[in-house]
Amino acid sequence: MTRPERLLCAIGLSLWSAVPAGSQTAPVGALPGELRAHMKDERFGIVTSIRGLPLGVREELQKLFGSGSLDIADPGAEFQAGNASANPALPTRRLVAAGCSPDQHCLVYYQRGGGTPTWRVVLFHWTPDVTRFEWGATAPGGLATVEDVRKVILSGATTGETMLW
Repeated sequence: MTRPERLLCAIGLSLWSAVPAGSQTAPVGALPGELRAHMKDERFGIVTSIRGLPLGVREELQKLFGSGSLDIADPGAEFQAGNASANPALPTRRLVAAGCSPDQHCLVYYQRGGGTPTWRVVLFHWTPDVTRFEWGATAPGGLATVEDVRKVILSGATTGETMLW
């Protein structure tokens, strides 16, 4: 490889690795202390579909995913669970459980398909005027309800290894 080719390759790798880091606006991994204390008493009303989430939360999910559309299926719907080449028209994610609280927090737990399926959890603070990403992490699979998700978050069983949302 010539020197200009090596330079272009290095620049490309630098830019590619900066994209996920630049899109995160809050810490990932274990829930920060202030949010942890707040979540202990938080009660979430169940949200059963993507359309049931506030518009601001849907918009922030789309930004987080970095896609031109909201690339997530409703619970039980088809999505790219395995190899992405199986049906590229399907969403790459599927909502598993979600809930919003009276004090304007929304918790979203979803599965991301692909070669190695993973589960993600994201917490948003929303109001009619503004919605913001507060926290997110990789979560264990197999959780069924938003209450299960809340308990796992409080137990510290989430990790910050989230490169792709």
